[in-house]
Amino acid sequence: MNFTKMHGLGNDYIYVNCFEETVESPSECARILSDRHFGIGSDGLVLIMASDKADFRMRMFNSDGSEAEMCGNAIRCVGKYVYDNRLTDKAEIIVETLAGIKVLLLDIEDGEVVLVRVDMGEPVLRPSDIPVNSEKDTFISQPVIVNGQQYDVTCVSMGNPHAVAYVEDVSKFPLEVVGPKMEVHSLYPRKINAEFVQVIDSETLKMRVWERGAGETLACGTGACAVLVASVLNGVSGRKATVKLLGGDLIIEWSEKDNHVYMTGPAVKVFEGRIDL
Repeated sequence: MNFTKMHGLGNDYIYVNCFEETVESPSECARILSDRHFGIGSDGLVLIMASDKADFRMRMFNSDGSEAEMCGNAIRCVGKYVYDNRLTDKAEIIVETLAGIKVLLLDIEDGEVVLVRVDMGEPVLRPSDIPVNSEKDTFISQPVIVNGQQYDVTCVSMGNPHAVAYVEDVSKFPLEVVGPKMEVHSLYPRKINAEFVQVIDSETLKMRVWERGAGETLACGTGACAVLVASVLNGVSGRKATVKLLGGDLIIEWSEKDNHVYMTGPAVKVFEGRIDL
């Protein structure tokens, strides 16, 4: 099988062009190929496919084989892949995901995509739709006990579920201890992506993320969007901010005009290869 390794801010996936390749067991392939010692090594597997609703369809599988609804970093790389490999000549494309249709605006230099702006749609705040086991209308700054410690958590779905909490120093935060327990907390029937955030100022947020099915990753695009929304709701940031992740920075804006969240960031091809499955 031919593949391309790509990353968005270090959130790395294996991309397969399903116009040319057939992946019969994507969940199993994701587990095997994502292994950083015995496989290619990645946070998961992304399939680029035909769609009857959009220009392209994206399916993505975490490194544990579970299928995820969306990934902001991965979809930027899909945009770069389809343009750079001449599957499209359009600078604006629409991509079908399990989280709905997403619109991508491609920033092109010398015939290649360098930045992608993604319309991530409207944030979902109703707990039953995120989903969160709560009877409240929203889940904003609610106490959640993890490992004997209380965290004031705000939950947002950006096509997949996120729980955002604020800490004083995110660099020193024991994410490897708290993250996996937050992920499987009984509040979250489909598990959760957990973001822990340090507010630098009203235009700068620093975060780390524990992704369900993958553990700590260098970046999470939907997570960064959820962090900006949560920060606006908690009154700690404006509606546009730089979100600093371990792998680099994303510009996130929650538009008052249409209530959509927009994410801008890079997409990078690392290498191409062929593997015997």
